[in-house]
Amino acid sequence: MRPRTILIGLTAVVVVALILLSLLDNFFVNLLWFGELGYRNVYVTIIEAQYAIFGVIWLAAFIPLVISGFIAVRLTHDRERLRVVRRTEDMVEVNLPELIRALGERVPWRLLVSGVAAVLAIFVAQSESVSWDIYIKALDGVPFGRVDPAFGHDIGFYIFTLPLLEDWRDLFLLILILATGLTAAIYWVRGGLDFRESPPRISRAAAGHFSVLLGIFFLQRAFSYWLARFQLLLHGNGVVYGLRYVDHLLWKPGYWLLFVLAIIAALLCILNARERSLRLPVLAAIVLFAPSFVLSLLQPAIESLWVKPDELRIEMPYLQRNIAMTRRAYKLDSVDVRPFLGYGKLTMQSVENDAPTIDNIRLWDPRPLIATFKQLQEIRLYYDFRDVDIDRYWINGKYTQVMLSPRELNPDLLATNAQTWVNRHLKFTHGNGLVMTPVNRKDSEGLPIFYINNIPPASSVGFNLTHPQVYFGQENDNYVAVDAATPEFDYPRGSDNVFGFYNGSGGIPTAGLWRRLLFSYYFRDINLLVTENIVAKTRLMIRRNINDRIANLAPFLKQDHDPYVVVHNGGMVWICDTYTTSDHYPYSQPNFDQINYVRNSVKVVIDARTGATDFYVADPEDPIIKTWERIFPGMFKPLSAMPADLRAHIRYPEDFFLVQSDIYRTYHMTDPEVFYNREDLWEFPRENYADETMQMQPYYVIMRLPGEKNAEYMLMIPMVPRGRDNMISWIAARCDGNDYGHLFEYAFSKERLFYGPYQIQARINQNPDISRQYSLWNQMGSKVILGNLIVIPIQESLLYVEPLYIRAQNGQLPELQRVIASYSDRIVMGETLEQTLHALFQGPPELAAPTVTGASSAGTSNLPEPVVASAAPAGSNTNAAADHYNRALAALRRGDWTEFGAEMQALGGELGRPPAKP
Repeated sequence: MRPRTILIGLTAVVVVALILLSLLDNFFVNLLWFGELGYRNVYVTIIEAQYAIFGVIWLAAFIPLVISGFIAVRLTHDRERLRVVRRTEDMVEVNLPELIRALGERVPWRLLVSGVAAVLAIFVAQSESVSWDIYIKALDGVPFGRVDPAFGHDIGFYIFTLPLLEDWRDLFLLILILATGLTAAIYWVRGGLDFRESPPRISRAAAGHFSVLLGIFFLQRAFSYWLARFQLLLHGNGVVYGLRYVDHLLWKPGYWLLFVLAIIAALLCILNARERSLRLPVLAAIVLFAPSFVLSLLQPAIESLWVKPDELRIEMPYLQRNIAMTRRAYKLDSVDVRPFLGYGKLTMQSVENDAPTIDNIRLWDPRPLIATFKQLQEIRLYYDFRDVDIDRYWINGKYTQVMLSPRELNPDLLATNAQTWVNRHLKFTHGNGLVMTPVNRKDSEGLPIFYINNIPPASSVGFNLTHPQVYFGQENDNYVAVDAATPEFDYPRGSDNVFGFYNGSGGIPTAGLWRRLLFSYYFRDINLLVTENIVAKTRLMIRRNINDRIANLAPFLKQDHDPYVVVHNGGMVWICDTYTTSDHYPYSQPNFDQINYVRNSVKVVIDARTGATDFYVADPEDPIIKTWERIFPGMFKPLSAMPADLRAHIRYPEDFFLVQSDIYRTYHMTDPEVFYNREDLWEFPRENYADETMQMQPYYVIMRLPGEKNAEYMLMIPMVPRGRDNMISWIAARCDGNDYGHLFEYAFSKERLFYGPYQIQARINQNPDISRQYSLWNQMGSKVILGNLIVIPIQESLLYVEPLYIRAQNGQLPELQRVIASYSDRIVMGETLEQTLHALFQGPPELAAPTVTGASSAGTSNLPEPVVASAAPAGSNTNAAADHYNRALAALRRGDWTEFGAEMQALGGELGRPPAKP
């Protein structure tokens, strides 16, 4: 064989391989990736569904397109030949129809029409195959076991079947439009249509053909009217969402009438194929659209003359359906409503008796805390803390709420000259460890006390992270090759670096020419093909962003915005809440995302080191997740299969709680009359943060519910009446054990006023002693930041706590310097929560408002102003205490530490001495 022949053959093989790779690279990479995670059957099922849908829809589009095109070709005859190019004195004009006719002389018209129809059908089929989930849900949908009261269909018909029928309605119209366009083009080219005349000339054959197509359009309208009956349960007018009285009286039979009239109109147009005049098509349009117009006029007349004068009575049964179905769709039908009278009276003793609640009041706000973590614990420039999570652990025998953040590695933060391919994909492959701090403790400088910190991770409370590497997290996706010839950077140690090799099971084996060629082409990165660092045991980690990972594995699940990390088995795992949703639940009011059914059905667990991903069903009663379990057998595990120590960290997701709370603001009103009049609308409270007013967010707490024996972890938020700032109730969701997911509302007595968060913040800002202290700090080059105001229900009473942070004007290290607490009509600011509560419940009235202060870590420039002694009877120790305090401040400013210590001791003695008798 000649060398030239061999070269040509090899070139041909390479070209064919590249063409196949360009078409199939995503398929093969997905096949390997799904298989590595144990979900190959999931991907195969999706691909099979997509190809089956593509094939069926392609035929469904191609057949009518080619039939209509062939008929147009058969019914037309070539006119007298025209010149393809006509020359004039000024220009050369191309005659497009004649040009296409000339092409038709070289290529048979039927073949040309078939080719155009095939291409158009590909676009139609491709757009439909993307909606594979609609098809397979309709085929395998699990019944809800409840029927709608209007038509008697199971709810599953609306959730699973109706979306597919609506898709087919739109597909029918799209194919009809394409067929009409193709047909018109053929008639135009072959002389059946001439737009140069006015009005355009149309041949009798074309007129007959277009009459049939118009008849098919009326059949599509008939299908639309048939579906519109069911869509009456999925629309609203502001009073009732779903079927209304006018819908029941007018449109429910009206759509049946329009359905029949549309069929009659279609028959008239089809009959016109023989007559080929405008009389029958015009008659068909009148037959259909005149009654439709009359029905549209009747609706406002019925509403104005019959419904509006007695709307509540007439719409009562429809309101009841709307309320009941909306509450069921958002899982609000089982909310436990309890009274909160607010007659309790807190004392220091009762506060101490509720130690688990008090010890877990969150003083660290995630917003300033993330800045503190970055300043203290990122250690190297390429490490990154993206988010602060809140969770609870048993620490030293106590149920403790903590805040934690994994230390991820972001290669984009490497120095510019270090942005090499080896560094980004082989060396700097993973983050290391995490930081953990209790929610309510600080050191003497106002900085968090760490339970876990540093690299490698060290713990002061017994955590042992033997596998602290973070290969999978929330950073932007960047593929890495592990177990390569070159060692990976593991962590910094002083001025040196520690290197090592991956010892986990994650990643796709990459050895072999074809796999390297595949991944090189997939990432458009030649380095994967030519580098010598890829060896036999090398594995490639892709889709390392956990949100992208879940979206690729289960695109039919919506994700919560806040996945959180859990310390587990010497390493870390991510837990992400996901949801099944629908916008087709009958009578249910849509939320701000236009969905009207939601369930927190699946908890996804991802190992931060290996990327192993497990799906646990958290709501086994949800028919939608039952449907997906039927479609993908073996993909989902029961929640009981989750390791017990990991199951102890599942929590009620914030996004789900917000959606439910948003709907509950209106749908807590179950009395139709109250609901109709909107007598008791609620809103989320407002709060101030960083000089901006914003909506208060839900917050996690460990607290003991009124009437309960033990403290528990829960998610809660207060509610206020619309247009007002006083509290009207608070809503909470339990997160622990068998009570997980239990929602309850504590309804406040309407006979008393309960301050809302915004009102408490206003009272804090109006307190003269506290506002004077704010002014002092702000004047001294510091920035005062108020954190989350937390409302803590304790024993039929409300305790309000707000942390105060101080940050240098141009600095990035907020310090927790004060704690403000309010109860009843008193407000106290102290250096610690213990001091503040002691002053709030035990301090004398004249000492309730002044701040308890000490030396600031920012230096003596931030020292508070001297306390002005209040008027007191002779012999009172209040004035003496104030004198000692002021002399101590003066000594501190002079740097006289001896006198400062002596005066502080004397101050302590005065405060500890009982007041003198008058």
